[in-house]
Amino acid sequence: MKHPGSQAAGAIFFFFILLFIYTKLAGPIPFTVNNINTIKDTPFVVEGQGSASEAPDQATISFGVTKNASTVESAQSQTNTAINAILENLKDFDISDKDIKTTNYSVNPNYDYDAGQRITGYSVTQNIDLKIKKIKDTNSVIDEITGNGANLVGQIQFGFSDKAKAELEEKARKEAVSNAKQKAENIAKVTGIRLGRIINVLESQDSIPRFIALDVSRGVGGAPEEKPEIPTGESSVKINISLTYEIY
Repeated sequence: MKHPGSQAAGAIFFFFILLFIYTKLAGPIPFTVNNINTIKDTPFVVEGQGSASEAPDQATISFGVTKNASTVESAQSQTNTAINAILENLKDFDISDKDIKTTNYSVNPNYDYDAGQRITGYSVTQNIDLKIKKIKDTNSVIDEITGNGANLVGQIQFGFSDKAKAELEEKARKEAVSNAKQKAENIAKVTGIRLGRIINVLESQDSIPRFIALDVSRGVGGAPEEKPEIPTGESSVKINISLTYEIY
């Protein structure tokens, strides 16, 4: 009777002999290794808001001139004369050429539909956006515009110069980041999570300029013949910040 140990040893030896023969005939046995990455850090996103307000330091006025005449040349001449007179008088307010922008120049025929759409003349219109960097001059500028032939006056937009806007943005940004960090810390205390480093920051901005419609015939909220009084109030810059943390 063979010893059990010798039988096991013989079986193992026989297995390796068969394995050797198989690899010689069929090649090496393929092995597949699955690489699984375990991410230790899980992103946690929190948002914060900040705002800063201040009285605007500049204004933009939209105005225009439209003239009707029997010929295009005559209508253009009248419109150009009025616009040139307005711009000439604005030199007293140190308004540079780069702050004067023509937004529309159009020539349109006028029709008499009762006479079979017969052309009776032409209208020439020029619209301009004017930036006033000395906001205290706003009322006087409106007087000059309307007193020198502007018969189209739209709205006044109050806003900030680049420098003033940048300063307000910085104040709002600091407040937004502080609020976001405080919110993250409060949530961490309640939930027991551990905050890691900040791995991403996103910023968006809401800057809504103030518009005031101007009725030249009555001023702003006043009786006829009153000089327009323009309440500038305050305008705001709002910053939204999104912070992404690693948590453990």
